[in-house]
Amino acid sequence: MTNREQALAGKVALVTGAGRGIGRAIAIAYAGAGAAVCCAARTRAQIEAVAAEIEAAGGHAFALTTEVSDPASVERTVAETAARFGGLDILVINAGVSPSKSDVADSDAAAWNRTIAINLTGAYLCARAAIPHLKARGGGKIITVGSGLGHRGTAGSSAYSVSKAGLWMLTHVLGMELRGDNISVNELIPGPVNTAMTAASPTGEPIDWDGEWFKEPEDVAPLALFLATAPDGGPTAQSFSLMRRDG
Repeated sequence: MTNREQALAGKVALVTGAGRGIGRAIAIAYAGAGAAVCCAARTRAQIEAVAAEIEAAGGHAFALTTEVSDPASVERTVAETAARFGGLDILVINAGVSPSKSDVADSDAAAWNRTIAINLTGAYLCARAAIPHLKARGGGKIITVGSGLGHRGTAGSSAYSVSKAGLWMLTHVLGMELRGDNISVNELIPGPVNTAMTAASPTGEPIDWDGEWFKEPEDVAPLALFLATAPDGGPTAQSFSLMRRDG
């Protein structure tokens, strides 16, 4: 990591859902660009492994077990990150769940509530906790990991689509609210990615992505780096997509 371009040198990033998949790839990419990274997620073994990988490569990271739907847990994680590294510059809201597909009439209310609590309310709690620390640094970046389903939806995905639609609107509103504080807030739509949440055939090929680019988590990192390194006063309240279509 020490021989890469240090575009994020001196910056502090907090990545939720950093134990695997897209969150892991973003955490490693940010550390490779010079940022100190807090890897946050519910599964301690996973985030400790990611933090150890970053440290072994010469970067700076630590792991914090976090439940994003719990206000106290989120506040503790943000405060500990700022205390450990001297502040906070970048928040990546990536933690999320996707319940089994079902029509509303056949859906489970508990699964619906859990999806909204993690994907939407969790994002709100993370942003709310981070904003004072970003303001204290004179600005910063909030990046939400959204979904094309949050813009167009599909049958059988009500909980996930609604949670991501709400996340997009939260992103847009926060961007407008924080523009004067030099804090940009943007949505990153990865499109289909080879993760535990993505259904794929036994050969690893996508089942039904209508010609979309079926990518690896590392393929999402360049866009996440672009958003984290955008100039102050750059894009905000916008959605950036790696999909061929998201509307």
